[in-house]
Amino acid sequence: MLNIDEFSSKSLVENTSEKIVKLIVENEVSVGQKLPNEYELSKQLGVSRNTIREAIRALVSRNIVEIRRGAGTFVSQKLGIADDPLGLTFIKDKEKVYLDLIQIRFILEPPIASLAAQNATEEEIEKLGQLCDDVEKLLLAGKDPVEKDIEFHTQIAKCSKNRVVPNLIPIINAAITVFTRIKENKVASRTIEAHREIFEAIKAHQCNDAQDAMILHLAYNRNKLRKTVQI
Repeated sequence: MLNIDEFSSKSLVENTSEKIVKLIVENEVSVGQKLPNEYELSKQLGVSRNTIREAIRALVSRNIVEIRRGAGTFVSQKLGIADDPLGLTFIKDKEKVYLDLIQIRFILEPPIASLAAQNATEEEIEKLGQLCDDVEKLLLAGKDPVEKDIEFHTQIAKCSKNRVVPNLIPIINAAITVFTRIKENKVASRTIEAHREIFEAIKAHQCNDAQDAMILHLAYNRNKLRKTVQI
């Protein structure tokens, strides 16, 4: 059991953590931006530097901030999103997991693509096109495209301009990662074609075409997987 001092200490750390989060939000500290140092936070929040240190560690564990050795503490790219929000690491049957996840992708990604076609800026479209090219080059070279593939789908979500959608990306990413690691995956040419169709529809601001292209992309992947996995 915790004694009174331990309970008080824990509560102080938790309260300090929440105050730091409030500071980040209210001051609109952006992703990758550096936070004040321990001394400054200690003075600003009226707690000891040790409390600040413990609070920062708690925020690191929650993917809210990250510590860069010799540089300081920065707002994390993950913005508090868990690395494995669905606990997929502990599920042995990865192929079945993919088929379950792709059902979620059918619900999420076609409307996201439609919103992206509606709301994407020219700058965002240019970045999406570059990512489309990057995935294609990696696939044609026989290299692992998973990182760029994830960036491609993440960029589509950002183009949607829905503030919640980017927080759903870990679910989508998990599905992409599982699929690209399944043996005998020979969907390279179709992936290139599908990504290009999605990109061109978003570039042309054709909402229905973008949604349809995403549906076809997901359907092909699902059907290809069903041929190689017995469930």
